[in-house]
Amino acid sequence: MPDHLGAPLDNPVFERLALVGLGLIGSSLARVARRKNLAREIIAIDASATVRDRVQKLDLANHVTGDAAEGVSNADCIILCVPVGVCGVVAEAMKTGLKAGAIISDVGSVKGSVVAQVEPHLPAGVHFVPAHPVAGTEQSGPDAGFASLFHNRWCILTPPDGTNSDAVARMRAFWEGAGSNVEEMTPPHHDLVLAITSHLPHLIAYNIVGTAADLEAVTQSEVIKFSAGGFRDFTRIAASDPTMWRDVFLNNKDAVLEMLGRFTEDLSALQRAIRWGDGDALFDHFTRTRAIRRSIIEIGQDSAAPDFGRQPKENDAQ
Repeated sequence: MPDHLGAPLDNPVFERLALVGLGLIGSSLARVARRKNLAREIIAIDASATVRDRVQKLDLANHVTGDAAEGVSNADCIILCVPVGVCGVVAEAMKTGLKAGAIISDVGSVKGSVVAQVEPHLPAGVHFVPAHPVAGTEQSGPDAGFASLFHNRWCILTPPDGTNSDAVARMRAFWEGAGSNVEEMTPPHHDLVLAITSHLPHLIAYNIVGTAADLEAVTQSEVIKFSAGGFRDFTRIAASDPTMWRDVFLNNKDAVLEMLGRFTEDLSALQRAIRWGDGDALFDHFTRTRAIRRSIIEIGQDSAAPDFGRQPKENDAQ
């Protein structure tokens, strides 16, 4: 299979890159950073001895440690790849090791809460450029990562007001080097956009799978055996990491509740249309939503191929 990641950079964006948390995103960053020469040296930091041992066996980093302050020492860039609910704890643990001029970033799908957690722990002269790569799978752990995870996916940078422009430019160069398309937003706007495009769909998936499992008139074996494409896709989303998504909903609750209210109102309208046999209303609604799907395909964020999720994943783990 051809390598669509392109040639490595002639000069790395960072000399020393520290990744805190080597799950799906962190291990994918380690792989693409090495493949594309985005950093001359990669430091892996993880609280789990099991994860650290696996990272060493996979040879994902030049140095592996469980000590956050030691791991970030002399690092030019530190990326927090941990659940959003613990970003503040991690920032506090590593603050004594941060050097002046270092850039701190993250990969969380909530930005306002992360900014509030991390900024109080950053020493003067350290730059904070939050980021959110809109990419992922339902898998987790260092074995789940692959170098092309970010290829042709969006990465949203949300620098707070007054952030050093050179630091923002370097993070943009890093993510573009990893294959991402880069956009900038304010943290509050990001959280509202992701509440409808990511957080609410996950909440719905968790709910509908739970509803199916709780039906007394339908056995669990029947739910599994006769799952059609729609339900099967819901189960894929609902298989996502529970710790990560618990933290997402708790840390973006205002935007999620706002979008959930809008969704509930729209769902009630569909309920009325079905009850009263209003086929025109249903047809018009489905036509509008079908156009959204076509637009996603047209901008290259998915394929129109009818593989129903059964195609093997590209094996580019190293």
